[in-house]
Amino acid sequence: MKKKNAATIILVIAVLITCCGTQVRSDASDHRYKEGDPVPLYANKVGPFHNPSETYRYFDLPFCTTGRETDKKEALGEVLNGDRLVGAPYKLDFKKEKDSEVVCRRKLSKEEVARFRNAVKKDYYFQMYYDDLPIWGFIGRVEKQGKADPGEYKYFLCKHIQFEVLYNTDRVIEIIARMDPQSMLDLTEDKEVDAEFMYTVKWKETETPFEKRMEKYSQSSSLPHHLEIHWFSIINSCVTVLLLTGFLATILMRVLKNDFMKYAQDEEAADDQEETGWKYIHGDVFRFPKYKSVFAAALGSGSQLFTLTVFIFMLALVGVFYPYNRGALFTALVVIYALTSGIAGYTATSFYCQLEGKNWVRNLLLTGSLFCGPLFLTFCFLNTVAIAYSATAALPLGTILVIVLIWTLVTSPLLVLGGIAGKNMKAEFQAPCRTTKYPREIPPLPWYRSTLPQMAMAGFLPFSAIYIELYYIFASVWGHRIYTIYSILFIVFIILLIVTAFITVALTYFQLAAEDHEWWWRSFLCGGSTGLFIYGYCLYYYYARSDMSGFMQTSFFFGYMACICYGFFLMLGTVGFRASLLFIRHIYRSIKCE
Repeated sequence: MKKKNAATIILVIAVLITCCGTQVRSDASDHRYKEGDPVPLYANKVGPFHNPSETYRYFDLPFCTTGRETDKKEALGEVLNGDRLVGAPYKLDFKKEKDSEVVCRRKLSKEEVARFRNAVKKDYYFQMYYDDLPIWGFIGRVEKQGKADPGEYKYFLCKHIQFEVLYNTDRVIEIIARMDPQSMLDLTEDKEVDAEFMYTVKWKETETPFEKRMEKYSQSSSLPHHLEIHWFSIINSCVTVLLLTGFLATILMRVLKNDFMKYAQDEEAADDQEETGWKYIHGDVFRFPKYKSVFAAALGSGSQLFTLTVFIFMLALVGVFYPYNRGALFTALVVIYALTSGIAGYTATSFYCQLEGKNWVRNLLLTGSLFCGPLFLTFCFLNTVAIAYSATAALPLGTILVIVLIWTLVTSPLLVLGGIAGKNMKAEFQAPCRTTKYPREIPPLPWYRSTLPQMAMAGFLPFSAIYIELYYIFASVWGHRIYTIYSILFIVFIILLIVTAFITVALTYFQLAAEDHEWWWRSFLCGGSTGLFIYGYCLYYYYARSDMSGFMQTSFFFGYMACICYGFFLMLGTVGFRASLLFIRHIYRSIKCE
């Protein structure tokens, strides 16, 4: 009953989050304007195009200011995403055209010229939002003219932005920003220069309905050649699953059938006949693992992360994470993680008590810090780096306090309540066979049956089923691609779970057949080893598929990817162990254990 109530509460909360996201989306549909009405335009950030984490405030560069720009109030997810919106100096009133309107005239000092030149050299881009529509553009260009020596390059700053706005009756549908190639400011020499910043606004009518104005941003990931690659990934994964499951099912069913027949004949034969194989260790297979408090905490954290992932997919499939819904994903991650902490407490403490653990309070503390601890330490280091760089990725003190309050007032109490519920469940561990008083000695095994080779085999197959899709996810998270095909991603996730469960079950059976009864940690490590392969892919992606550089971007990439892969390790390790436990209980119920 408690489990059912908890699931109902979490489902209601997920629906509320969905409704909130939908409300944010529907609020945008109320933007109706009359001719001459001011339309909000916010400058967001600037930064090197190839370093998505290294972004700065728009006015950190010496652009024109009116002195009346105000910061826009932002939600938690927007701040976590590094957005810092401020009023832009351009005025784009509804259906009011302007031609070469001067924003300001100013003399750039040598220091300001050097800052702009350095930004142009690093391919800085700017991002703005006009009526919640994103605007992108580069602040300048480098003219190489076939010269190999970078010292001979010329650097130009764009000083004239041409806005083209499409509208449908009383609503803004699309905006395009172009840099006037005829109006560039030469920054090559280290000297003071006079700059005149201008902008032009042109309005055009379109028949595109307002409800479809965001579709152009999601179409990039739905282009035919992209869909072909995604479906190739799905087919590749499905073939892998079918071959693997078919092979394992055939082998395991045949081997198990022979085992059952053999053991049935042995029971009818002489009693002094020596047992072999997995039946021989029936008195040890359910012997509790070492470090059971850590093991239970890992299962609790993995169960919570699995639940978090499922709810994130639910929200994605109903359309909450539409393109440029600023910070929606980060808000959902923080809220759902806080609300599902009770699952971690309940799962860890109940399993720990089933393993006859005594100090459940310590186990609960370990559960709460097993994933949050490394994440917190990583955040402290990376936030310090961001502060040193004065980047927008550095969280303000107020946002940090909000997260601490959420952890203190929501996450911790739910974790404790879940732990108390798990402790009071008082369920016994379901073992079909009695455990002997003394453990049997494990026979010498070849090197490929040790933990590391088994983890390598267990992680490779699930990784091979998802690696094609990984590129698009990385290009979205650590680049500027837009990923919206969540249905395909969900199918890949299901395939990942199936392959992880099957390969872990197969390796667990072969381990027991070799009379090695220490399968608890092995099944968890084999299931979670895919996380290590994903982190290995991070190295490949960073050096071979991206142009990221610099200490800050490198730190953010490898730091936060380590936390994500660690989360995958816990989640898939839990899946592998649960699948192995179900399998082992099934086969040992099918034989007569003395």
